[in-house]
Amino acid sequence: MSLDDAITMKPRHITVAVKVGSVTVGGGAPVVVQSMTNTDTADIEGTVKQVADLARAGSELVRITVDRDEAAKAVPYIRDALRKRGVTVPLVGDFHYIGHKLLADHPDCAEALDKYRINPGNVGFKEKRDRQFGAIIETAMRHDKPVRIGVNWGSLDSELLTHLMDENAKAAAPKPARAVMHEAMVQSALLSAERAEEMGLDASRIIVSGKVSAVQDLIAVYHMLSQRSRYALHLGLTEAGMGSKGIVASSAAIGILLQHGIGDTIRFSLTPEPGGDRAQEVRAAQELLQTMGMRSFVPVVAACPGCGRTTSTVFQELARDIQNMIRDRMPDWKTQYPGVETLNFAVMGCIVNGPGESKHADVGISLPGTGESPAAPVFIDGKKAMTLRGPNIAADFKAIVEDYIARRFAPSEMASTTAAE
Repeated sequence: MSLDDAITMKPRHITVAVKVGSVTVGGGAPVVVQSMTNTDTADIEGTVKQVADLARAGSELVRITVDRDEAAKAVPYIRDALRKRGVTVPLVGDFHYIGHKLLADHPDCAEALDKYRINPGNVGFKEKRDRQFGAIIETAMRHDKPVRIGVNWGSLDSELLTHLMDENAKAAAPKPARAVMHEAMVQSALLSAERAEEMGLDASRIIVSGKVSAVQDLIAVYHMLSQRSRYALHLGLTEAGMGSKGIVASSAAIGILLQHGIGDTIRFSLTPEPGGDRAQEVRAAQELLQTMGMRSFVPVVAACPGCGRTTSTVFQELARDIQNMIRDRMPDWKTQYPGVETLNFAVMGCIVNGPGESKHADVGISLPGTGESPAAPVFIDGKKAMTLRGPNIAADFKAIVEDYIARRFAPSEMASTTAAE
């Protein structure tokens, strides 16, 4: 492999486009970020709040659990309450075991959802499997809804796996058990998708996933899926874990697949801290896409890691404050100032790389390191604009950032008025 091959992103594996509400998944559309609530869906108020929070953070699809009658009854009310708040994010219903019954018994739920998620491993067992899977597909066609056929390592079709393991044991050169598991994952997804098509559900209404919890297994499964189908693909490392472990594992697996042009929608399945912020999984997915240069969601803040020259915590506090300000202001900025997400800011701790890094940013500040002159030059559009001093450097720099955004992305009529004055 040449150096160019190693660092160049592969062309996208172009899949069939699927409309989920107002969002397009696949067909060359930008990779979509999705998330899932962890509220009891029967708790309408709590679920509405969390869906709204996830949407505000940037989730473009939100999945909710529909596991019993009370949850199914709540779905239309959740949809309506969200719309009253101006939240139009598409809702995905997550069905296991009795999805066919819940959709049949609660047609308002079937209509309110924008997509259904089916797991072939637990949609039904033995003679009931085909009938119950078929019932969900028929409901999807009747309501013109797409489905995700989502295979999961932890609930794989045991009959299919046993059959493939038995065949492998009889082979002249048996494959490792892990390879047979990969094949079972792929076959379970594709056989189910093909059956849905045979029933009349168009490929433009089908998304496929094959989730596992180990990075190398995920990469192997999705390479196989991409080579053997053109269905839109949802990527996610299931049960990724908590904190940095979950973020690193998900980034490694999903990042490698995206680099190879595989994947149309992604989710970071992070375990939140008790009482923690569910929207962390949205921000982590966005940050992966943005750092890979695939999409822009928020302005990027470059900040140095600190060293012996930066024993003061001032630059760390300022970097944190700017990052928090961006997160808090972004929902308003993105409607007021289209394009603001492409900006780059720099918060540097000393004179070694500070001025140079700041010049590369749209707005950058180079704070004085230990023992240096207590002055912080600010660079705007590559040129030194001013020097900040005194105890209010952080507040002054945040005001500079706000003013820069307002001036650069002001509506044309406002810009014309300012120029005339």
